Amino acid sequence: MSSPRSGSRRGRPRAADVPARQTAVLKAALTELQSSGWGGFTMEAVARRAGASKETLYSWFGNRDGLVRALIRRNAESSLETLTAGLESSGSLETVLQQYAYELLTLLTGPASVALNRAAMTSPDLAQALRSEGRHRVGPLVEAFLAEHTRAGRIDCPDPGGAFAVLYGLVVRDTQIEVLLGADPPTDIQRRARADEAITAFLRLYAPRDHPDGE
Repeated sequence: MSSPRSGSRRGRPRAADVPARQTAVLKAALTELQSSGWGGFTMEAVARRAGASKETLYSWFGNRDGLVRALIRRNAESSLETLTAGLESSGSLETVLQQYAYELLTLLTGPASVALNRAAMTSPDLAQALRSEGRHRVGPLVEAFLAEHTRAGRIDCPDPGGAFAVLYGLVVRDTQIEVLLGADPPTDIQRRARADEAITAFLRLYAPRDHPDGE
């Protein structure tokens, strides 16, 4: 007498189910990393939390560092969507930059970013992945935004790359480092106030010059 094939939670997932299962595993991995820290973060612990097999995790991600690189990419994609949406939103230059600064501080001091940064500090390869997927991807978008508003005469940023570095420094300051070292992250009110303060200083530094049609 034959019986229906029953799937095991820890069995090899069907090809159609792989993307959803990988997403579920990455969510479980991030939760594990935030909960246990890098020292307690193991493939076995992630497999147990995700209800998957270690063999499946190794086949998908290679090793623990590969799993963290996948987490970095996933977090970067989410962050990029948030920051890009802010830059493309309607509103005055000041309002858009204030919202960008607020979102940037929120992302960099949030639990996911803190956990991934702490993990990345243990490995040059992970640190490079974090730089490549994070600031190095967002930077060109912000530079293009600043260049566009310079052409419109609203600000004067002849070197958008340098202006972005100044903007980033004004917004982030040492806040992220303090949180990584164990300080409490800024509250929502504090993030909003710091963002507004940073943009006020930035716009003062890059006020339009010789643009009679500037706004």
